Formats: sequence, structure tokens, C-alpha cells
Amino acid sequence: MTTKDQQTPTIQVLERAFALLDMLAAHPDPVSLKEISERTGLHPSTAHRILNDLTIGRLVDRPQAGSYRLGMRLLELGNLVKARLDVRDAALGPMRELHKLTHQPVNLSVRQGDEIVYIERTYSERSGMQVVRAVGGRAPLHLTSVGKLFLAHEDPQRVRTYATRTGLTGHTRNSITDVARLERELAAVRAQGSARDDEELELGVRCMAAGIYDDQGKLVAGLSVSAPSDRLEEGWLEKVRTTAAQISSALGYRG
Repeated sequence: MTTKDQQTPTIQVLERAFALLDMLAAHPDPVSLKEISERTGLHPSTAHRILNDLTIGRLVDRPQAGSYRLGMRLLELGNLVKARLDVRDAALGPMRELHKLTHQPVNLSVRQGDEIVYIERTYSERSGMQVVRAVGGRAPLHLTSVGKLFLAHEDPQRVRTYATRTGLTGHTRNSITDVARLERELAAVRAQGSARDDEELELGVRCMAAGIYDDQGKLVAGLSVSAPSDRLEEGWLEKVRTTAAQISSALGYRG
């Protein structure tokens, strides 16, 4: 067994919560509190208290008083992880082909809360642009082309709530920092089916993006090309759209 395998949580209540989830995972049917206590070695009152909190978080369901099973939120979270992994697998080949056409960085991003997260990137040193956003890097939704795709799919009230929550903080003089301008920008994104970042995240860098959809028609990721401002070619936009559609098709999208 490796040292990594031997690691345990440093917070005792989390260690106990993991033990409870693992125990429930081993049983397809609801399990009584008494049996849970016996199998985990936790006192019934301790197990009950932790299970109650897990139920509030929907990680555990209580189909009837005194019995528990894994909750539906675990399925929701698992599907998010599955979609992210599937997107990366489906996207890498098409991303490399798009990079061969543009010779500029090609990015795959997903939404996580109020930010996008870069989960894959294809680039070469001769692109002439320093790669600032590494895989795993994050950026605000309203400052990025992919982030605007996700915001464009929200209803107006959610967009305003996002604006209030984040303050629409800007990074450059081109950043969109007021909600009225953001709403106009998102209306254009919906009309065009693509989005842009005009030096709004980083001065000297422009991007164009198209959405990637899964078999349920849900926007799960965005594909973008980044380039120095004076090198971004309008003709690339159709290539970005075509590549995003190719990846969507690989995920089962038939829209």
C-alpha cells in the first residue's frame, strides 16, 4: 500500500462522513440507523447527527424515518465529473486539428460557479503569444468568451444576480463592468451563437468561442481560440464553430 493510500482526513467529522457514505454505497437498499452504527462503529447519536447533515446537503436520502441511502446529489455531481472527462476525451483530437489551422492556442473550458476553468489547451511556442492561463486556471465569466456563452444561457434575473454577486470586477480598460452593457453583449452572443473577448481579460489578447453541448442539449463546455489582438482572423470563427459542433456530435448532441 502506498503512502497516498494510507492518508486519512485530518478533520474527524469528515472521516466519519466518508465512512458513512462508503457504507451506504455498499448497500443498494436503505439501511437502518442501527445497522449503520454497527457496521461503522459509530455511536448511533453520532451517526444520526452526521447523516442528518448529509441529508440536508442531499448527499444522503432518508426514504423513511430511521433508514438511509445515498442521495441524488451524488449522481448530479458524478454526472458533472463524467461530462468534464468525456468532453476532454472527445475534444482533444479536434482541438489539435484546429490548432494546426490557426497556429494559436486552443482552449477547452467548463463553468464552475462564477468562473470558467481551463481543462485542456493545445498550443505551440511559435504561436507568438505567452500562455498566461494554464490548465486548471480560472477566470470570471463576464471577462471571457466562454464565460459569456454560459451567461447567455441564463435568464435575465440570474445574470443580474451574478452581476450583483461579483460586482463585475474588470481586469482591463476593455472589461465589461456594468450590467446594462453585459446584457447587450449577451443578447449579441445569443443572436450569433458565438462569443468574443476583446482584450477584456488580458490586454493584447483576443478570443472567440463556441459552445459544446451534450446528448441532452445542455451547454457543458466552450471551445475558444486565443491570439494576439493583431493576429486574430475573422475566418477562424467558422472553424471554431465547426470544431465545437464536431465535439458536441461526439457527445451525442443532435441539435
